[in-house]
Amino acid sequence: MRLLYSLVWGLSLPFALFRLWWRGRQEPGYRQHIEERLGFYAPYDASPTIWVHAVSAGETRAAEPLIRSLLAHYPRHQLLLTHMTATGRETGGKLFADVASRVRQSYLPYDINWMMRRFLRHYSPQLCVLIETEVWPNLIAQCTSAQIPVTLVNARLSAKSLKKAQKLSTLILPAAHAISAVAAQSNPDAQRLQELGIDHPSVTGNMKFDVTPPAMMAERGAALRRSLGDRPIILCASTRDGEEELILDAFLEQFPLLEQAPLLMITPRHPQRFDQVAQMIEARGISYVRRSAFDHEVVTPISDKVQMVLGDSMGEMYMYYATADVAFVGGSLVPLGGHNLIEACAMGKAVLTGLHTFNFSEITDQAIAAHAALRVDGARSMLREALALLHDDKKRQQMGKSAYAFFLQHQGATSRTLDILKPFLN
Repeated sequence: MRLLYSLVWGLSLPFALFRLWWRGRQEPGYRQHIEERLGFYAPYDASPTIWVHAVSAGETRAAEPLIRSLLAHYPRHQLLLTHMTATGRETGGKLFADVASRVRQSYLPYDINWMMRRFLRHYSPQLCVLIETEVWPNLIAQCTSAQIPVTLVNARLSAKSLKKAQKLSTLILPAAHAISAVAAQSNPDAQRLQELGIDHPSVTGNMKFDVTPPAMMAERGAALRRSLGDRPIILCASTRDGEEELILDAFLEQFPLLEQAPLLMITPRHPQRFDQVAQMIEARGISYVRRSAFDHEVVTPISDKVQMVLGDSMGEMYMYYATADVAFVGGSLVPLGGHNLIEACAMGKAVLTGLHTFNFSEITDQAIAAHAALRVDGARSMLREALALLHDDKKRQQMGKSAYAFFLQHQGATSRTLDILKPFLN
């Protein structure tokens, strides 16, 4: 089955390269460092290397506390941080700018045997640490051949993803069995990983709870808030394709007189959709401004006629949460699985989420049980609930306090994960 998988990858390579070029129209990062995706790299010194693979921006942010702990505990080691997306690489560059001399970034090659062999020979990592959901058959097979232990940390697996993986069991099972250690986010994740064929996964929690919100983001949020005046602000964070239309139409339905509406802030999850969402707003005749129009430090006051802010920047989610009174976390109005609520809770905000949270089911259920979040059944009910919270200062503030307490309660996953990795590094 792996031979067939490798053949399909080889035949698909020209299409994969074309896709890079095509995505590079909107995200230039996809047209850079293409040679790395084919297994060709710049010279690298022979320092002992720990390799962490974080596919995109979310995984990279989740890996931050672990990477910093590894750098602190193993000062003689270099850290290799690989990605698959341009936003992941950009995020990593910003997060680790202060330790750039010890953190080298690269794209991971496509999961083709000869490319993976070149990659492993070039960097000779002592350990492979995969973040969250990455199980690549050839990567794991080549690491096994080179006697490089593979670990999967902050691991999560939804019921939907499990069913998909089980359909490819003859391909996935050998890779799962070859993983040396797994640190799962939750008990349900651990149970599903066992069903996939991973033996004895440990439950360590979610490392995103250990990410400290940067003070500068709170300061930027306060500055942005001052520029927006006294209007209450509803944030729709990390929205996905199919959600913005629902939110905008519900907003116009709820507030036909826009001058009486609260300020709505929408931050699309993916940067390639910023212009698309801007067109949706313009088509509905809503006055809006882009975040990118503001200076980071000195924010120019906006007109009272502006009714919407389009968050078209990356790496500022904490700032957006700091600015808002109520936060809705996207990816949950349509069946995409949702996003985690941790950043909103870390900023002490009352949180709303939709029905479709199967990628983060346990953490969402726990946040709701802790009175940190409320579930809504659509865009209209989300705006109605947000408006009710804006009119109920006591409930909104209590939800914010509960959210922050929930965030503090679940910290500690990084140290537990580090304990699992230590035997492979000592």
